[in-house]
Amino acid sequence: MLYGQDVPPQDPKKVAPNDTIMPGKGTPEEQLKKIKEVKVEKLSDSAGNEPLKSKLVDTTMQNKYGDLLDDDLEYNKRYPLWIPAVEVVGALALTWAADRFILNADYARIGFNTWKYNINTGWEWDTDRFGVNFIGHPYSGTLSFNAGRANGYNYLQSFSFAVGGSLLWEYFGENTLPSYNDIINTPINGAFLGEILYRLSSNILDDRTRGTERVFREIAAGLVDPMRGFNRLIQGKSFRRTNKEVYEKEPLNISLYAGLRMISDEPYRVFGQGTYSGIVNAQFDYGNPFELRKRKPFDFFKLRADLNFGVGRKYLDNILGYGILLGINRQAGKMAFLIGGFQYYDYWDNNKFELGTIGFGGGLISKLPMSKTSNLYTSVHLAIVPFAGSSTHFGPDTSQVRDYNFGGGFETKFETTFNLGKYATATLRYYFYMIHTYVGAPGNNYIHIIKPRITVRLYKFLNLGCEYSLYYNDRYLSDFPAIHSIQTDQKIFLLIFLEDRQRRGYYN
Repeated sequence: MLYGQDVPPQDPKKVAPNDTIMPGKGTPEEQLKKIKEVKVEKLSDSAGNEPLKSKLVDTTMQNKYGDLLDDDLEYNKRYPLWIPAVEVVGALALTWAADRFILNADYARIGFNTWKYNINTGWEWDTDRFGVNFIGHPYSGTLSFNAGRANGYNYLQSFSFAVGGSLLWEYFGENTLPSYNDIINTPINGAFLGEILYRLSSNILDDRTRGTERVFREIAAGLVDPMRGFNRLIQGKSFRRTNKEVYEKEPLNISLYAGLRMISDEPYRVFGQGTYSGIVNAQFDYGNPFELRKRKPFDFFKLRADLNFGVGRKYLDNILGYGILLGINRQAGKMAFLIGGFQYYDYWDNNKFELGTIGFGGGLISKLPMSKTSNLYTSVHLAIVPFAGSSTHFGPDTSQVRDYNFGGGFETKFETTFNLGKYATATLRYYFYMIHTYVGAPGNNYIHIIKPRITVRLYKFLNLGCEYSLYYNDRYLSDFPAIHSIQTDQKIFLLIFLEDRQRRGYYN
């Protein structure tokens, strides 16, 4: 018996017992509450690095938290190819219409002559502003990518829709020539952000729920992943009721903080004069990197974004993230490791420099228990950066056209956190980027970023934190004198840490 219509019949032998609503066992709401309580009690992290083995879990279909490893294909079928293809074209057409008739953008004045010119003339490096190229285009890539994901195509298959959407826009969506940087940035970073948005929306959705809770879940998932929200409406999934979980999920920890930031007038001064602004931060830690399991793309990722209010015209200070593409887990005594290949997305836009990168490389993430409640977490990453945008000798872009270089190089990242139970954390982050110019002012750009941070628990999930940041930016450009710039800032903030009730892991 299923609650709702248009749902395929189920073989009771295939229903996972720990997430299924059973007829005659109480209302769906009562059963869902009990299911959650049982999962928290019996499928939570042990004193080690992952949940203990449980008869409730079929590890061929579920992770050790009892959640599906893949979307249930009975409820998430693959639709014909023409459907996501039409949606890609439709999304591009709506974007063009907004540019043409709402923004009245000159580049949106297109027709047969501009299409013919674009096809016959060929490609160039465009002159768009930094935020347009490294935020706007990747986000547009998420729409094409998730047209595929929302119609039952996997990560790699959906990447082709992002490529196709980018090609269509470059040739037919603007009267400017198609650009090399967009055909790189839009699909690659679009797939990165698109898969993260898809995974986050899956953690929100639950087709077993009803009433107000269901409405809020559908709205929230649609805001996170608009293309998926649209497809759920036209596919009838927004109103479908199932008796079991049908979406792939992983444990998710969320950190949110807000506070004040002071950009120091004098470098190296921890306390002193400076300019103040408001700050807001969000961080998502998806999946358990220490669960012993077979790995696939993005079953573990981290994404962090910082907003800045009150200084200058730029509000998005940085977005940093990485997602696993492949990897293996290992255990050495008490220490747990995840070793793998990762994709990286880095976006920095402050009053000293701009930097946007696409990175692919290797990483090692470890957890060393120091006591029953305290752990030392460490991650080390080294990645090739095949494509990047970085500031010229003038500094951040203040014009309406491109005032930064295109290039590539490599990046390294080191993060370590010691948590004293749930009472305090001490974190040190270090990032290094070397970017060699391909297009623009010839030379190299070296950026070092150091960020120590401390948080102290005030009450339950509420914490007080402070962070000191030191930015070194050394530019050695052939046609200009070398530039060495230093900036420091200090932050004080209130942090809300929403820890998944099943996954322990107080690190960020």
